[in-house]
Amino acid sequence: MNDRKYKLMLVEDDASLGYLLSEYLKMKDFEIVWTKDGHEALTEMEEQTFDLAILDVMMPKMDGFALATKIKEKYSDLPFIFLTAKSLKIDVLKGFSLGAVDYLKKPIDEEELVIRINSLLSRLTNSMAAEKTKKNIYSLGQYSFNDLNQELVFKDQVIHLTSRENQLLSFLLAHKNQLCRHRDILVTIWGKNDYFNKKSLNVFITHLRKYLEKDPNIKLENVHGQGFILRVADTKTEN
Repeated sequence: MNDRKYKLMLVEDDASLGYLLSEYLKMKDFEIVWTKDGHEALTEMEEQTFDLAILDVMMPKMDGFALATKIKEKYSDLPFIFLTAKSLKIDVLKGFSLGAVDYLKKPIDEEELVIRINSLLSRLTNSMAAEKTKKNIYSLGQYSFNDLNQELVFKDQVIHLTSRENQLLSFLLAHKNQLCRHRDILVTIWGKNDYFNKKSLNVFITHLRKYLEKDPNIKLENVHGQGFILRVADTKTEN
């Protein structure tokens, strides 16, 4: 059972339909951010993280297909569905070719939309949970990291991590030896990129540096103005 509200991005330029759908979805216990064009949607995605995006196809400035292309480029983990009055087979096929997980034709049946959304989110959540259970103990230099139990182990010493420390170390390890930008960390873990969350991030980085200092082959580097890199040297030697 998921005990949190799913956050959905609704992109719909029709004021009447947008208001109707956003209010109905709120009644069904979803958290909704309603935007009226693709540019506004991308701005919101810079600041917040979403579980699913619902995209109208026919919009001014940037249509749903162009927006979907941008989402695939910048937020490849965000699933999206299309709402459209365009019913030609070529349009439906184009929607799925862009990576849509569903395609609903207008006029929209609100109850059907909620059923489709719940089904998609349930399937995606179960898939991610199954993937996570395959492996939850990772090697990190001379440490082992169990993200399920929130434990970092060095020899016989066990460090119990807080949830936020655990999330942050998981993110850095998933992008080992790569630049992790402030914005990507904050939106993924904190849910919003702002000044106060950035201050909090710096505090947790300090905690992780202290935990990892026993292995000289691990460095948590600050790239000024950009983000952090978890550098782990390869200590394997040829026999």
